[in-house]
Parts: sequence; structure tokens; C-alpha cells
Amino acid sequence: MKAVESFTAEEARAGTMLRALGSPARLRIVLELVRRQECVTSDLSDVLPLAPSTISEHLKVLKEAGIVVGSVENPYCYCLNPEALAFLREFFASICDAAQACHSQSPRGGAEWPSNPTT
Repeated sequence: MKAVESFTAEEARAGTMLRALGSPARLRIVLELVRRQECVTSDLSDVLPLAPSTISEHLKVLKEAGIVVGSVENPYCYCLNPEALAFLREFFASICDAAQACHSQSPRGGAEWPSNPTT
């Protein structure tokens, strides 16, 4: 396999964000932040089976990836970064558009394109 020479800034950013979201605990934190709009670390320990210190470490990873913004002052207050989520939406939209275009040009004419790939 040929090694990739370099990654674009967009690919590197998406990779960092996807690695951060690759943990079920961090994904759950993001979903809780969506539900609450804003959050305090101790509030998350009420809904996650994790110690507050572990939640803080996960929040740190999400913050470093740019997915979460927040304050480390008391009280700890975190929320989602709308620009980062818009970036991911556009990133995946371009992938979906390319996949759909490729599939519609296939010899099968898109007849087997699944509407829900999980079923």
C-alpha cells in the first residue's frame, strides 16, 4: 500500500474530531450537551457511570478537538462549538454527495443503494 504523502488541513481536522468522538463516553457527553444546551461537569456525573474526574478528562479531549468550548473557572461550564459541528456536517455531506454520485453512475444504476445501511 502506498503511503499518503500528506493530509489536507480539512482531513487532519476531521480525523482529530472523529478520534475524539470515537469514545462512547465522549459521544454520550456530546449528546447530553445537545440535550442541555449548556452543562456543568458535575451534572454529567448524574447521567454517566463515570467519576467527575473521568468526565473532566473526556471534556478536555473534546475541547482540544474543538468540539466543545467552555470555561475551566468555577463553575465549570461547557457547551458545543456550533462551528465545529457545522464543519463535520459539511465534511460528511461532501462524502455522502460523492458516494451518491458514484453509486448513481454504477452499472446497476443505484438500484441497490440502501436507504438505511444499518438494516
